Amino acid sequence: MSSNDLQVDTSHPLDFSDENSLQPPATKSSASVPVDLSPSEHQDMMARRNHRTEDVDLGDRSLVIDISDALSERDKVKYTVHTKTSLSNFSKPDISVVREHEEFMWLHGCLVETESYAGFIIPPHPPKPDFDSSREKLQKLGEGESTMTKEEFQKSKNELEQEYLATFKKTVAMHEVFLCRLAAHPVLRNDPNFKIFLEYEDDLSVRGRNRREQVGSIWKNFQKSADEVLLSGQKDSDEFFEHERNYLVEYHSLVKETTAKSDRCTRNRKQVSDSYAKLAGCMERMIRFEQPKNDHDVLRQLVKNHEVLERLKKSEARISTDEELKQSDTLRYFTRESQAAKDLLYRRLRCLANYESANKNLERARARNRDIAKHETEQQEACKKFEDINVVAKKELQDMKKRRVEAFKKNLMDLAEFEVKQAHNQLSLLQSTLTLLKAKRNEE
Repeated sequence: MSSNDLQVDTSHPLDFSDENSLQPPATKSSASVPVDLSPSEHQDMMARRNHRTEDVDLGDRSLVIDISDALSERDKVKYTVHTKTSLSNFSKPDISVVREHEEFMWLHGCLVETESYAGFIIPPHPPKPDFDSSREKLQKLGEGESTMTKEEFQKSKNELEQEYLATFKKTVAMHEVFLCRLAAHPVLRNDPNFKIFLEYEDDLSVRGRNRREQVGSIWKNFQKSADEVLLSGQKDSDEFFEHERNYLVEYHSLVKETTAKSDRCTRNRKQVSDSYAKLAGCMERMIRFEQPKNDHDVLRQLVKNHEVLERLKKSEARISTDEELKQSDTLRYFTRESQAAKDLLYRRLRCLANYESANKNLERARARNRDIAKHETEQQEACKKFEDINVVAKKELQDMKKRRVEAFKKNLMDLAEFEVKQAHNQLSLLQSTLTLLKAKRNEE
């Protein structure tokens, strides 16, 4: 498989729990063959489209977006964004454009910087595609081909292709979720930059930030952090927002910590799978060693043990994958979502501080009897901004809480059911193997 040129149908990119959907087709030994999904896998993915880190309610479905295709190159991924709409402000009802990750980041930045969206929780931007680990493993595998048997090489190659494809599908899914969240939002869906992103068929000519802009961004974040510290002592008479602020600070810290612990659990589960793989590899070498002796009973037992270890390895690998997708990734998504909610509360506090400052300025102007009209206008504008953000922010926070509960409930229940099923299968397999071993010992 080429790590530089991978094309895959992603019409159902958000379901990763089915092992079959991660199987690459048979490939030649050449490392330049791209990986694609077979028709049967595509149908299986279509049948399970509803699995998402977060289900997105598209409401009236007047604006439906999906990523219909994606192409992975050496240093970037190109996403084909497909839009079907009945909205009159679009030039066509069916539009397809090609976008890169930087253009998603541009859109997110435009939304965050729009002052009129200060009361909204801006959906988290998708993470940058990172295939370096998979590509490095593929490269090392190619370099070590001469030290492996043909079967061992092909087996390792297929496993790495599955890992690469799973990572690829996941990054496509996160980019699609971002767009679907915007499409489902009653206000953000009408953003002019969002319309340009969906409709403009040429390259948006969005470039990455240069060094000066990166330094400027760091300085801006530093200023924001300093401002947050100053505003942390801001008195808030609204009990709802005061409670939400304290809750989100603690929640964000806890969910971030839980994500790290969940990642460690997933890695440990993967290590169990790798241990089974090593044992299965040793058993396979023993089979090759015993074959010339033509001892059929020994060979039969070794083959049986090898099959058991392979099945246990696959089971643990599937559990590890499911834990990552339905537990770790859900936690990771809402870590970023809670940060977006904290940013909303920061903007609200800034409006509150500005409103109180405008009140003080008006009092001083009246005491001096100078520029009263000017300061009254500023005070009225600050008051309106603060009242508007209060109304919008309260609904946004309530919607986020409902969205979060539903996502965790669905994904954790699915994970629990899957792990119970896998545990029963493993127990049944080990019991049947133990029964066969006891029967063999009694015969002797």
